[in-house]
Amino acid sequence: MAFTTTMLAWSVLEFGRWMPKELNHAREAVRWGTDYLLKASAPLPSALYVQVGDPKADHDCWERPEDMSTPRSVFKVTPSTPGSEVAAETAAALAAASLVFKHVDVGYSKKLLQTAKKAFAFADQYRGNYSDSLSSVVCPFYCSYSGFQDELLWGAAWLYKATRNSSYLRFAQSLGINYNSETFSWDSKIPGAAVLLARESVVDENEAASGFREQAERLVCNVLPKSPSVIVNYTPGGLLYMLNGSNMQYVTSTTFLLSTYAKYLKTSSQTMKCGDAVVTSLRLRKLVKRQVDYILGDNPSRMSYMVGYGDEFPQRIHHRGSSIPSFRLNAEAIGCDEGFQFYYDDKPNPNELTGAVVGGPDENDKFADNREDYSQSEPTTYINAPLVGTLSYLAARFRP
Repeated sequence: MAFTTTMLAWSVLEFGRWMPKELNHAREAVRWGTDYLLKASAPLPSALYVQVGDPKADHDCWERPEDMSTPRSVFKVTPSTPGSEVAAETAAALAAASLVFKHVDVGYSKKLLQTAKKAFAFADQYRGNYSDSLSSVVCPFYCSYSGFQDELLWGAAWLYKATRNSSYLRFAQSLGINYNSETFSWDSKIPGAAVLLARESVVDENEAASGFREQAERLVCNVLPKSPSVIVNYTPGGLLYMLNGSNMQYVTSTTFLLSTYAKYLKTSSQTMKCGDAVVTSLRLRKLVKRQVDYILGDNPSRMSYMVGYGDEFPQRIHHRGSSIPSFRLNAEAIGCDEGFQFYYDDKPNPNELTGAVVGGPDENDKFADNREDYSQSEPTTYINAPLVGTLSYLAARFRP
């Protein structure tokens, strides 16, 4: 949730002026997340609430949210059972959102920033992996595979953007310049932090951030087709393919970073190089558009991976509320085990989750539209959130 909120906030900050009719809705979506995070942060500096519900118990049931019978247990990280990843990501979300509301709700913005500072101090002072402290209820669902250093980098980057306090930039420099990663996700923040801080060098000509520009451009060259240093794969149909299991999360997050960096290059009237090849903002935009076009149906299967968009889209998504008849049709409670009759049913979901983007096809462009194959058919907020900014960028007819 914190990563989703951070990405929604970043979308508003970078591309908000190109979504005028939807800007208030976008702010409302950000505030929905930050209100929750503020409540979870209320016990700081002694604790931070990080999870509601036991995922093992929840996954053993297939129920509508209104019928949930599993315990709503609450879990927290503390100085003795630390969770730097989730605390620093919470700090990033609140700091980014403070900028979203800076000129529209000054009091709320100040509250967000004050809490972000507390959350970051907590993450830094009490270092440790939350999946170690809460392993029995976190893994294997949301284990921290990349550790907490990247979240500390990410949190510091956003606090620097929100405060302009150079101590946060120096902190980020102490962590970030020697890191290298291509995947940007709820677990891995290095590419996002690099692009975010690269703006300081590309647009604002701050030499102190030149190392992050180098990181950002290395990321671009590593994912750009026909680049001499490309190291990622593409499907035969042209979709960026990084990892098995909900690959679309990496497509939407990477295209957001490419959109953002293309904007920085255009704003500063600059280009970059991959080896001897000159790369323009237009080339980045073309790659972004190709990926979004694929998501929306320009692919070998002619399948839109956004539910409700186009003539063909996933009908059997891995989503409890979508797959079980609504209360309007069945007002009686559907129990933990009773819901599995709908899970295994081959019929299309009765409730359309309009706008949700699913995990997507495999490395050969094949998509089964099978509710049981959650790696392909499950929608998540962290797939959708980066797409908000990217779609705004493309819809604005921006001309790099």
